[in-house]
Amino acid sequence: MYYVPDGTSRCGFYECEECGNRFLDLRIGPKIVCPYCGEEPDMEIGPDDEMPEVKETAVLLKVIEGEDVEKYDTLLSLAVTGGDYGWI
Repeated sequence: MYYVPDGTSRCGFYECEECGNRFLDLRIGPKIVCPYCGEEPDMEIGPDDEMPEVKETAVLLKVIEGEDVEKYDTLLSLAVTGGDYGWI
């Protein structure tokens, strides 16, 4: 698997509002930070620095459970890598 570890039984299927990428993530919530275009803010700031703004642009489309996790992971991985799709 490419997006989630082997043996994962539940994950979230997300689409980013900014870049349009779709991906699986172990975290499940209504919105998360996109791993492609978003950045987790560095909370170790100095006294003169502004507090960083967290942009949660990836929206949960669906919660994937059971054997569907492996199917979604394989299909997304093939789409990204352009792998052999003759088996479908």
